[in-house]
Amino acid sequence: MKPRILFVTDFPAAADFGKELAPAGYELIIAEAGTNEYDNALSEADFLVGFVDKLVKPDLFAVGKKLKLIQLLSAGYDNADIEAARSARVPICNNGGANSVAVSEHALLLMLAVSRQLIKQHENVRGGRWRGNSAPIVHELRGKTLGIVGLGSIGKKTARLAQAFGMPVIYNDIQRLSEAEEDALGLRFRLFRELLREADLVSLHVPLNETTRGLIGRDELMEMGKDAILINTSRGPVVDELALTEALQSGVIAAAGLDVFEEEPTPPDNPLLQLDNVTLTAHMAGPTFESHKARVRNAFDNVERVQRGETALWIIDELAELRG
Repeated sequence: MKPRILFVTDFPAAADFGKELAPAGYELIIAEAGTNEYDNALSEADFLVGFVDKLVKPDLFAVGKKLKLIQLLSAGYDNADIEAARSARVPICNNGGANSVAVSEHALLLMLAVSRQLIKQHENVRGGRWRGNSAPIVHELRGKTLGIVGLGSIGKKTARLAQAFGMPVIYNDIQRLSEAEEDALGLRFRLFRELLREADLVSLHVPLNETTRGLIGRDELMEMGKDAILINTSRGPVVDELALTEALQSGVIAAAGLDVFEEEPTPPDNPLLQLDNVTLTAHMAGPTFESHKARVRNAFDNVERVQRGETALWIIDELAELRG
């Protein structure tokens, strides 16, 4: 019997790449979670691949007794029941940085859009208000200090892009680089509150866990300057949304660019939607056409590794004991 890959995704491009890149000698079943097709395939599945962290619960392993690997197409896994995976001895792997280019580009997109008031300018032109009848005050990125919180693959790529714009970059991460590594990347470490005080723009690139939930709240926003900009392409609950709204309304900080929210989709009565000094996107920083192919490529590489009896790549830190 061929090894079975159960592939779950809401993105048609990822499904198309799944069909294109599926390794020979495997049975690929693309199914929507909760359907009869999914339920029937799960009991005989060797590998569960997709945007599936919400599916990682005890009942998954009760049915999927043959599972050898949970391979996420996402970077985040904050909805997964890690203890359930640990009990079942099934590794959970993230996407190996497959969306890091997409997210880092989106972070720079938000920095530029906020600094140049892109949305306001667009609306003015569409509304027949050439320059809004007055030239808006916009800013360059060059010379502005970027503070990166979380220096994983996305954080590092964001730093490189920012440096190409002439931005000095400082960072904070629980895994501090050596001085030689900092020299090679052109970065300098700062303590967290020190970074908030020094940075003109703060870009968040941390996972969501108990240490990062509410990482940016009222006190942290007060540490930032009144001309500072906050960029969040990580997870919504990393920021206290009420505190951020109040800070934007009262001028504690100048502006924000957000791809993520505490509740998604964000409700229509969210006061953030009414503010002129915030630029919003719908948690779409990562899912580009190119990143979908990279995610699927990494996923199937891991599937083949595990099938050969090798240790999977990119096992999440919480399950480090499963790395062999």
